[in-house]
Amino acid sequence: MPSYSGAVTEAPDGGLRLDRYIAEYLKILSRSQIKARKATAKVNGKEVKISRTLKTGDWLELSWEESPPACLVPEDLPLDIIYEDSKIIVINKAQGMVVHPGAGNFTGTLANALLFRIMSRQGKGAFVSPGSLGNIRPGIVHRLDKDTSGLIVCAFDEKSHEFLSGQFKNRRVIKTYAALVKGCPKEDRGRIETGILRDQKNRKLFTVSSSKGKPSLTLFRLVKTWGNYSLLLLRPKTGRTHQLRVHLKALGNPILGDPLYGGEISLKPFRPAGLPDLTLMLHAKRLSIVLPGNTGLSTFRTAFPERFREFIHGND
Repeated sequence: MPSYSGAVTEAPDGGLRLDRYIAEYLKILSRSQIKARKATAKVNGKEVKISRTLKTGDWLELSWEESPPACLVPEDLPLDIIYEDSKIIVINKAQGMVVHPGAGNFTGTLANALLFRIMSRQGKGAFVSPGSLGNIRPGIVHRLDKDTSGLIVCAFDEKSHEFLSGQFKNRRVIKTYAALVKGCPKEDRGRIETGILRDQKNRKLFTVSSSKGKPSLTLFRLVKTWGNYSLLLLRPKTGRTHQLRVHLKALGNPILGDPLYGGEISLKPFRPAGLPDLTLMLHAKRLSIVLPGNTGLSTFRTAFPERFREFIHGND
């Protein structure tokens, strides 16, 4: 779910309605989109109505639903399936695959592939026109960034989707990521606990704060070090946008190949010899969750992807 947080800096002396501030000053959503996208707001930590009057210095937190694509086309795309039953599917998502359609990515996404699979299971094949999809929706439960590879769980029906989503919302899912980073942490294991908020200078990025933003916590463990590079295992206890990438940058150990949080857009400082095409070295390696109909945790694992193996073998 998209979100925004920041201080109100442009309210006139008499105050300004929240919906006007969003539409005219932040220009995130139009006033009609605010309602259509079910925007919710908190001011200074308390939930408020969209008609609330803002004052300079108020701390604003917004969230809203993503705009659904005008037409989601089912596509028979190759998937690395780790587990599948009548209710859910666990996929090892390839690096570069977008999870859900958005601007510039309306085809080739995991949602397109999942919709095809749902329709095929219902005997509808690939020959259903987009206008007759009815209530068929891809059951995306959580997200991975486009350039993050690894485990993602999806649902085949609404009841299963709600069951799985509730575990993510209540932080009962155990997720473990592997990351190759620049440098070596000062401690073999530790915790990174900060607020995370949108970067005021670049709204596409996020940053940490000791006093503002959404609370976030990541646990880390050092596995191995090769000179100026290290392999870490990460366990996020919260699920903020770009959390692991932002936290590791704050730790002083940015993820190799990260063009957003690696310090500069050029990847040259993070390219070990022999790996000229190094990309984001972040992989969702293990996932523990209760499956619909069960009471105990089920754990799914993946091996290191090829780009990790090349790096590790090339530096051992």
